[in-house]
Amino acid sequence: MAASNGIAIAKAYLLVDPDLSFDNVAINDVTAEQARFDQAIAASSEDVTAIKEKAAKSLGDAEAQVFEAHLMVLADPEMSGAIKQKIADDKINAEQALKEVTDNYISMFEAMTDNAYMQERAADVRDVTKRILSHLLNVNLPNPALINQPVVLIAKDLTPSDTAQLDRQFVQGILTDLGGRTAHASIMARTLEIPAIVGSDVATSEVCEGDMVIVNGLTGDVIVNPDDQTLADYQQKAADYEAQRAEWSKLKDEPSVSADGQHFVVGANIGAPKDMDAVLENGAEGIGLYRTEFLYMESDHLPTEDEQFEAYKTVVEKMAGKPVTVRTMDIGGDKHLDYWTLPQEENPFLGYRAIRISLDQDEIFRTQLRALIRASVYGELWIMFPMIATLAEFRAARQIYLEERQKLESQGTQVGDIKLGIMVEIPAAAMLADKFAKEVDFFSIGTNDLIGYTMAADRGNDRVSYLYQPYNPSILRLINQVIQAAHQEGKFVAMCGEMAGDPIAVPLLLGMGLDEFSMSAPSILQTRSLMKTLDTKAMATLAQKALDLETNDEVVALVKNAVH
Repeated sequence: MAASNGIAIAKAYLLVDPDLSFDNVAINDVTAEQARFDQAIAASSEDVTAIKEKAAKSLGDAEAQVFEAHLMVLADPEMSGAIKQKIADDKINAEQALKEVTDNYISMFEAMTDNAYMQERAADVRDVTKRILSHLLNVNLPNPALINQPVVLIAKDLTPSDTAQLDRQFVQGILTDLGGRTAHASIMARTLEIPAIVGSDVATSEVCEGDMVIVNGLTGDVIVNPDDQTLADYQQKAADYEAQRAEWSKLKDEPSVSADGQHFVVGANIGAPKDMDAVLENGAEGIGLYRTEFLYMESDHLPTEDEQFEAYKTVVEKMAGKPVTVRTMDIGGDKHLDYWTLPQEENPFLGYRAIRISLDQDEIFRTQLRALIRASVYGELWIMFPMIATLAEFRAARQIYLEERQKLESQGTQVGDIKLGIMVEIPAAAMLADKFAKEVDFFSIGTNDLIGYTMAADRGNDRVSYLYQPYNPSILRLINQVIQAAHQEGKFVAMCGEMAGDPIAVPLLLGMGLDEFSMSAPSILQTRSLMKTLDTKAMATLAQKALDLETNDEVVALVKNAVH
């Protein structure tokens, strides 16, 4: 699946754990074996120091703190002493002594179920052990933060933290075995403007380190070790695509209008204030989704009211009066916090997450709302609640908001004109959109989850990826129903799921009358360019035809025939 546009041509870098197996070997020269272990410790410390410095520059000091913990483990004289003593006492090789001692440490930390901080040290010891072992075995342990030449990254899958370490200067493209277009790593690849293809099944088994690889993120094609002519052809295609991007860039300060002059808002999705450069460079007309959970995920503690206030204020001020829609904390599902243990659940995507946590742990929710309310005076700020399934949930969230607002106003705090809305991502809310529309100020349709919940298909599971069908008429009907219900009450309706920037979906959404399209910043200018070619009346007819079709493929064919 093509997950991020563009064409990348570079040598393969395999981000795959190497074979770290070893034999238990009896040794005669204890001093030499202990020295070999000391060398592995020193080399590991150099690695981690370099990774920490890189992480601090690209992600910030808070994110780099995890590597400080790794350095502390490496420098721990008690652990090193125990390993060297075992080498001497048992006359065994350093690899076996390392494993036996660190296994004991890991078991000890994991058993501390009443102390989450100490439990987390087990992961640190495990990571450090792997690094020391790699040096003992003279095996390279890949790390994306240390890449210093142009590469196409080949991996089984990429976690959001893996993707966050990537340097766009060197990582030219991404190719994975697993994953889907709406997985967080794919979304981050689009934000970083790195061409990406996911769900190949075979990348890590068929591509070797150093192979020349072409990743065509426009079509989903990958070519390994191309001949000279193919290489030249794709170098030209890459140049053509860059020329097209240069043309789109001319639209940066233009309004987003259809061919018949109808104006639509094209906004950006962000995860942190550092994303604002791309937002402004691409001429976003607003922030349609500020994913505040990254404030929590990139910290080693629950962010304070003042820390949150500064982050929200920065974004609102930079948008200079354009609306900023902030989603309250959406933790749970596949988004975890190292410092806050959530209950283990068999199906966390259907469990304790997002607004359900906020209403249950309302002091955390109130802290966030106070920070948002304080920031509202610096521009136009809208607040939306995620994972709303019932009117009772929205009313409870609104009541907490009103209580905190009233407290701040009674203390003399100035407050802006805040709009309150909900994410429509649960089918139950979509079906009751006419009722919600009487009470909310706006809707924002979160198609990533709405599609997954409607089709009962996990967006990150490639075994059921065929069911992740954004153009299925059942999905289109739900979206159309939400838009019509909102407009019936004179309410604004946005979309902040990845579908909002999809060239197949845009003509249909335009025809349904969607008010705002919010997407990864690099998709804005391409979408604006497409909108200029579309007539709203013709698209309304096209959308009506699509709603009457039976399959996802029929809708794709209909749109391609009419528009592309």
